[in-house]
Amino acid sequence: MIFLQLFIVFTKIGAFNFGGGYAMLSLIHNEVVEKNQWLTSAEFTDIVAVSQSTPGPIGINCATYTGYTAVINEGYPEWMAVLGAVLASLSVLWVPFLLMLTISKILLKYSKNQTIGNIFSVLRPAIVGFIAAAAILLMSADNFGSPSDSPFQFVVSLLLFIFAFVGTRLYRIHPILIIILAGIAGLIIY
Repeated sequence: MIFLQLFIVFTKIGAFNFGGGYAMLSLIHNEVVEKNQWLTSAEFTDIVAVSQSTPGPIGINCATYTGYTAVINEGYPEWMAVLGAVLASLSVLWVPFLLMLTISKILLKYSKNQTIGNIFSVLRPAIVGFIAAAAILLMSADNFGSPSDSPFQFVVSLLLFIFAFVGTRLYRIHPILIIILAGIAGLIIY
């Protein structure tokens, strides 16, 4: 039953994969944490952090970990958990793959059409909204701490966020260097 659930959930997530991995984080969180409770909110936050630092799209990395963890939590052996990870990863990919093949053919044929341009102009704000929802979702006590419960963690997290934002936007520091520096700061502070 868990394998069918993984297939359905990650197919649905893949079908609404407009704007990339960050845009679908709120949808993934809703499905795997809120509805199915395969992961805790803290585990989801950890997955996002690890997915950002490992190769591959964030949505696929989240699907892989979730598939593995959900099958293990159901009491299946480890080799079946690997199958769950593969199933979740492929489930999040197959609909976008078919859509991209179809859309690519249509775009090649009708690339100069005004209606196609209008459709893309409507999708852009929706994608920005998805990404903003993911950012708001990740601004939680699990990530930043709480000013009342853990003021030190909150201040450090806020300072690291400001440093990363200013460094990448104003000074054009490469994001990989920002990640390395933030990791070093985290090791030193904690």
